[in-house]
Amino acid sequence: MLARLSLRRPSHLARRLSHRARLNTTMAANPIYLVPVDPTAPQSTANVDAPTLWSSVPSSGKPAKVGTSHLFFSSPAAGDITVLSSLGGDFGNTNKLKGDARREVVRSAVGSAVNKVKTLGEGINGRTVVVDAQDDPHAAAVAAHLALYGFNLKTEPPSRFNPNNKEPIPDKLNFKPVAESTQWDEGVTYAYAQNLARTLTELPANLMTPTIFTERIKSEFTDIPNTEILVRDEAWAAEKGMRTFLSVTQGTSEPAKFLEIHYKGAADKDATPVVLVGKGITFDSGGISIKPGAGMKLMRGDMGGAAAVTSAAWAIAKLQLPVNLVVLTPLCENMPGPSATKPGDVIYAMNGKSVEVDNTDAEGRLILADALWYGSTEFKPKTIIDVATLTGAMDIALGEVFTGVFTNSDELWESLDAAGKREHDRFWRMPLSDDYAPQIERSNADLCNVGGRPAGSCTAALFLKSFVSGVSAEENPTQWAHLDIAGTMEATRPGAYQAAGMTGRGTRALVEWVRGQAA
Repeated sequence: MLARLSLRRPSHLARRLSHRARLNTTMAANPIYLVPVDPTAPQSTANVDAPTLWSSVPSSGKPAKVGTSHLFFSSPAAGDITVLSSLGGDFGNTNKLKGDARREVVRSAVGSAVNKVKTLGEGINGRTVVVDAQDDPHAAAVAAHLALYGFNLKTEPPSRFNPNNKEPIPDKLNFKPVAESTQWDEGVTYAYAQNLARTLTELPANLMTPTIFTERIKSEFTDIPNTEILVRDEAWAAEKGMRTFLSVTQGTSEPAKFLEIHYKGAADKDATPVVLVGKGITFDSGGISIKPGAGMKLMRGDMGGAAAVTSAAWAIAKLQLPVNLVVLTPLCENMPGPSATKPGDVIYAMNGKSVEVDNTDAEGRLILADALWYGSTEFKPKTIIDVATLTGAMDIALGEVFTGVFTNSDELWESLDAAGKREHDRFWRMPLSDDYAPQIERSNADLCNVGGRPAGSCTAALFLKSFVSGVSAEENPTQWAHLDIAGTMEATRPGAYQAAGMTGRGTRALVEWVRGQAA
């Protein structure tokens, strides 16, 4: 009897294991359906009987709030999963909810649904999620891919961000719309660009040096037509007279780089380009004016401006927008060291102005000064925009909701504001007034790199203005905007499609703005 039982057990186990394998295969093969629904009038779509499913959810009598999501499962053998997410009670009222606000509702609903799916754990890895994106394909694609993103460097399960990976690790989920569309594809590109900026900013400073940054960007632009990547070294910067830029890197042994991205998408390849400049401090210790230790690790993100403009350039080139574009990113570390710049040192910038370095922790404006002068004189653009995690004062003023914008042009402000609203990557205009000038003209040099505690963001912007050629011309002045993303660099609280962590903010808004310029 014992012998006979022992003979049966392997066969019995084999049947059980075979059934489990078939079940896993079936579940992996079947798509997950994601359907945003108007809770007041749900519609069936994509093989999903949304009205019946939604009616099975207990209700308080009021329409479910935006992003309220529910999972539904069919029989375990089929492995079918559906997630419905509320678009809110006002979605059906197109007179009340329209335009930018309506797009954000779609993003919130889709992002919340993806987060709901993620709660199912590792078992859903590799599944395809079919998204009903009919309400706004672009917004749905953006939200789905942003919500899926999650950064870590753990070894188990393997992280796709680990630079030691021998083989690429695929995304946990694959999204596809019920109906293919150009708008969906464009949204995927926008989201990839922002996620690239998030990754560049999240990676620790030892894994994202100036050299590594340039190599990563070069690899991202492989096979994208009409682009050229130039990586300049310190000798080139010295030859150009970029002394304020090079003064920041004196305290570190890590070589500085000056990255240029040239994209010629306009019909006239010689047409004047738009110029974007991004602050690229890959780690900011503060230098001799060293920062407090608490929270210093966040200063790996002090190259958020460089991450945003290079990632935006990737999307612009990927979409082959009909515009010429030049992106400039001075990249270096700000560290204390035997040769580091000292408080009180006076540096002569590329444009000849003398600058007293009163505080070495106000280094971003020093590297941007030379980059802005180079960009505005070498390429003579009609419009030049810089993006930088420049001042803690901006974080205090606007927090992590709005990016502060300083500009000399009402026209430029209006177009940036509209682009930011369309992508819900919003801006707030700040005062750019010469009345703040005495605060940065108080030293024996032409300029001081800090202006005291009052209006710190305003004095920093005014400092940068001094290095934009043509910005004060009486006729056809150079249109310039400074985007201070110090507050929006990091999200401390999660949203529907933006997890806590580095945000990549500014990226999508810049792409949308350039699209508008190219139209």
